[in-house]
Amino acid sequence: MRRGLRVVEAAASAVSEGPGRPGWAAGAGGEAHAVHVHAGPTFADVVAPALGIALLEAPADWLARLPRALTQREVRAMPIGEAYRLRRPAFVKSPNDKGISALVYADGSRLPGPDAVDPATVVLVSDVMTFAVEYRLFLLDGAVHTASQYAEAGRLRLGPPTAAALAFGREVLAAAGEALPSAVVVDVGRDTEGRWAVIEANAAWASGCYEADPDRALDTVLRAAGPVTDLLPHDRAFVR
Repeated sequence: MRRGLRVVEAAASAVSEGPGRPGWAAGAGGEAHAVHVHAGPTFADVVAPALGIALLEAPADWLARLPRALTQREVRAMPIGEAYRLRRPAFVKSPNDKGISALVYADGSRLPGPDAVDPATVVLVSDVMTFAVEYRLFLLDGAVHTASQYAEAGRLRLGPPTAAALAFGREVLAAAGEALPSAVVVDVGRDTEGRWAVIEANAAWASGCYEADPDRALDTVLRAAGPVTDLLPHDRAFVR
């Protein structure tokens, strides 16, 4: 237990669809108190409305709107129906969910078809880029609050962030931080040529902390998935 927070592992079915909160969401004396969530998007979408939680996330096209100097590759947001016309290898993923597996597809014909996905579903399509090392940055109130290395040469490798990774995070915030919620995760990496690039933005409430400071990561998660009544004015535009 951290900071007196009670942790409950619950299935979506444990959240009542009727009026009022489930018993486990009340305090020891039955009083109302702040509830937060850390879970995957499917679960969070079910429980957040019932518990009065505002889920913060980056805009679906945030990565695509970044300057090339921060991505080192072309990134476009488009309906998957348009992506079907791709005739070259591309890295394709859902912006904020895991509905479309994040993979390099040989061409658009390899994407899930219209029988499985609404053609209007937005996906991010980017040039294929190989990262030598990757880092997760927990951003809070316009600063890198904590961070961790999570991969090297495409394989899981945990470790502390380098000064260069933190410096690039600050560069990203200076250039595009206003277009992000106050609490979010951004993954960045350095490619095999030494260039730094933003990999993607992730919802803090659905992100693992790897070897980031757990208390500081928790700061970000609590803000990113907290009571609707506590929303900052800046964050209202970023509620899922």
